[in-house]
Amino acid sequence: MKTAAALDGALEAPSTNDRGEGRTREAVIQLLLADGPITAADLAARLGISPAAVRRHLDQLLAEGAVRSREASARGQRGRGRPARSYLLTDVGRERLPHQYDDLAVQALEYLQQVAGPESVSEFARRRAEAIVEPFTDRLEAAPDLATRAGVLAEALTAAGFSASLEQVGVGQQLCQHHCPVGHVAAKYPQLCEEEMAVFTRALGSYAQRLATIARGDPVCTTFIPLATISPHRSSA
Repeated sequence: MKTAAALDGALEAPSTNDRGEGRTREAVIQLLLADGPITAADLAARLGISPAAVRRHLDQLLAEGAVRSREASARGQRGRGRPARSYLLTDVGRERLPHQYDDLAVQALEYLQQVAGPESVSEFARRRAEAIVEPFTDRLEAAPDLATRAGVLAEALTAAGFSASLEQVGVGQQLCQHHCPVGHVAAKYPQLCEEEMAVFTRALGSYAQRLATIARGDPVCTTFIPLATISPHRSSA
């Protein structure tokens, strides 16, 4: 029978191997970015692994649409066998590389604030929020009631990449944005959240309350939209 230590090692081995496979695949992507198009044989030589191992990674990347192949240049090819294939990244593959869009956005807003003043950031945030709602303006205006407008607003947010959902909660509806494309930027510039909320309440034509935001570290941006006016409780004399 295997000892407990041996079993632990057997359980850990696949995850360690997976991490190694992932690092090798990322190395393949980096080489294709820097020197592509490049053949499988050249990749194997550069990475110090077998051609079979490289082809396994390339097959996976091809299946994911991250890489495409084409016939290699005739220069340097052997005269026998099938023509060599060279590989290069697709746009899908490039999207897997690290980006610094958030840093760039923060720097742009910092520059805007320095040059045009703090109000310019609020103006930018307002126009950005209006652009989310604008394609749905006709439907919002035609909606017969607040609940319907809330549903249209959730559609607008989902179309803009916020992955929104709506559910009935007590005397109102709870609008949840499960993703925020600008969450890291909004953490530094809360005007993005503030103007977004102002635009959304205008689109709803009613009061709504923001309860949580991803920018503040909450898992979901949550907004409560009351659907009924609650009269203050009066005690009998």
